Amino acid sequence: MNQSKIRNFCIIAHIDHGKSTLADRLLEETKTLSKKDMQNQVLDSMDLERERGITIKSHPIQIHYKHNDGELYILNLIDTPGHVDFSYEVSRSLAACEGVLLLVDAAQGVEAQTVSNTYLAIENNLQIVPIINKIDLPSAQIEDVAQQLIELIGCDKDEIIHASAKNGLGIDFIFDAIISRIPPPNEKIESPPRALIFDSTYDNYRGAIPYVRVVDGVLKAGSTARFFSHKHEYEITEVGHFVMKMVKSNELKSGDVGYVIANIRDVSHILPGDTLTTKQGQSEKPLPGFKHIKPMVFSGLYPSDSDHYNQLRSALDKLKLNDASLIYEPETSEALGFGFRCGFLGLLHMEIIQERLEREFEVNLVTTPPNARYLVITKDGSEIEVDTPAKMPVSSHIDDIKEPYMSCEIVTPIEYIGNIMKLCQGKRGVYKNTNYLTKDKAQLHYDLPLAEIIFDFYDKLKSISRGYASFDYSLSDYRNGQLMKLDILLNGDYVDALSIITHADDAYGRGVALCSKLKELIPRQLFDVPIQASLGTKIIARSTVKALKKNVTAKCYGGDITRKRKLWEKQKKGKKRMKSIGKIAIPQEALLAVLQIDK
Repeated sequence: MNQSKIRNFCIIAHIDHGKSTLADRLLEETKTLSKKDMQNQVLDSMDLERERGITIKSHPIQIHYKHNDGELYILNLIDTPGHVDFSYEVSRSLAACEGVLLLVDAAQGVEAQTVSNTYLAIENNLQIVPIINKIDLPSAQIEDVAQQLIELIGCDKDEIIHASAKNGLGIDFIFDAIISRIPPPNEKIESPPRALIFDSTYDNYRGAIPYVRVVDGVLKAGSTARFFSHKHEYEITEVGHFVMKMVKSNELKSGDVGYVIANIRDVSHILPGDTLTTKQGQSEKPLPGFKHIKPMVFSGLYPSDSDHYNQLRSALDKLKLNDASLIYEPETSEALGFGFRCGFLGLLHMEIIQERLEREFEVNLVTTPPNARYLVITKDGSEIEVDTPAKMPVSSHIDDIKEPYMSCEIVTPIEYIGNIMKLCQGKRGVYKNTNYLTKDKAQLHYDLPLAEIIFDFYDKLKSISRGYASFDYSLSDYRNGQLMKLDILLNGDYVDALSIITHADDAYGRGVALCSKLKELIPRQLFDVPIQASLGTKIIARSTVKALKKNVTAKCYGGDITRKRKLWEKQKKGKKRMKSIGKIAIPQEALLAVLQIDK
């Protein structure tokens, strides 16, 4: 295929603006799928994606399209997620494209993630095709949304395509724009082979399979693959394209998007962002990869059965192939045994990873409350990164603690501005500015501590704005904070899995609330279980799970009272012994109690 007849593009938008539905219509219009195989969200292959109605993974697919000029074009489409927690997926997809379709809901207008994804596309120097979707809705505000798009990307009004992906309106105009506006890839077939790995997956029979965008040269079966990040070599046994499923082809040329099979069994040898070349005519310089995004939220993942530790390690290795933003390292907890400290981009990302581990790899998990990463300055001047309360030095050794602040953007209808500002101030937010996008919609900028965002900020934001406000954030800097480590003791024993790092002003309230919540969640024993919250050596809150009472005198029918007293004394001595050596089983709900408390 002539390179001038190839177009590589992806669809970007805020969550629920119709990306997957538009992809469905493009596949249906080009008869890439038969009507029998067609279904809603056809590219969302995971059960989780269908259940939640969101895209979690980017999905590449090749479309053959015959244009009005009689020419046959190959369109490589990558459907991308819309939630802020999966922005890394979007950035990797953009690196494999020359253009994007920017989709905006005609009723909702430009939202926070729309702005964020657009800036990503501009940074990658991609051609942007603006589309207003859902124009058939009764609540559509086409003129207002068009003005928002013009202000966002500086396009002309006649460049904006009006469409309804659900009903197929405007699909022909979208195809015309893809052909005429998005440039073909540069033809570099004679250059030494270089391919950018933008994703990967694992097959039990074929090993790790990298998804690549070939930038220079040609990749074909029989040549020897070589990676720039390590010295290992593998013989390529198969290359091909994505047409719903993997379809074998003779070669992948400059400009193509496809996959490479080379029987790679060590999953750590595939790194998204790495450059693949060949031993024959090897390239000397790697392609510029995409920036590595640091995780924002950390949580401990432990197998519920300690015998399944190696199974969890294997599952994480394979899942990292498919999700490069996942970071993990082994850790040990006194309460939970051996497990992994994992880093995530956000709470939804953390939730999805946990569900994928349990569903796809059948690993039963126990998880600890999420934490941010703090910088601790010790008395001797050294700086320590702390991503779990267990690593926090004793207070007498700490000189200062810095916490991550996020640069936050909230897009909301103007009637909710007051309540949203009140929420942000209650979360220790620092106000920056307000921009009015239209007469009805405003953009608020705040700096907020990540620790305040982690727990319930997003839920409260959606509640007070009736679901209309959208939220996007990125790391700003680290700032000094009056932070303290709040410990929980059960039956006098420190439980590292329940410790949290909190602001000094919130410590007492969180301690009382956590003790009360744990009292409801921890099952009753045959002895009293005291629950205490402490700051250092000072106990600031306490509650008690009362003992179950066994009726040891049930067998006594009358007679002298001394007989009953003897049995009660014997029971009391037994309970004292149980209290001193008894172990308490902590349910998963109790470990996540910190997420359910409200200050």
